[in-house]
Amino acid sequence: MVEQGEFVLRGVRAAQADVPVRLEGRFEPAGLFRATVRQAQQELGERVAAAAERHEDLWEQLRAGCRAFLAAGTDPAVRRILLVDAPVVPGWDEWRALDEESSARHLTEALTALAEAGIIADQPVEPLARLLSGALNETALWIARGGDPQAGEEALDRLLAGLRTSV
Repeated sequence: MVEQGEFVLRGVRAAQADVPVRLEGRFEPAGLFRATVRQAQQELGERVAAAAERHEDLWEQLRAGCRAFLAAGTDPAVRRILLVDAPVVPGWDEWRALDEESSARHLTEALTALAEAGIIADQPVEPLARLLSGALNETALWIARGGDPQAGEEALDRLLAGLRTSV
């Protein structure tokens, strides 16, 4: 029996199976997993931003951030939590909203800065960010499932090069 206010943690697997988590006297199906996804998204966003911030050049910031995102796909926790389970357990809309708060926000900011600097064509950034985000998510998942990380990075470089208006 769980007492009111007692937090019972039976692991992420239990939350994924929609076993109720009791927090402050109320049951929250998959509440633990949602919190785990939110934390993992935030940490991944911080990892991507930190990689980008190591560079002064706006173009290199974009490349470094995108590469850091792809590299995260080799992390088993990121792979399982963010790339495989998160779109299903809390659902696609919630997963996308969490992504918008972290990695996608950083990507949109980077693309906006690049467009304002004339490094990429002046264009609506929202569809471009979504297109690139989708490509990054799919490539990270491909790498996580055994794809060649180097081939993924090379494909990323070719894709990004197509956006660039100046060298």
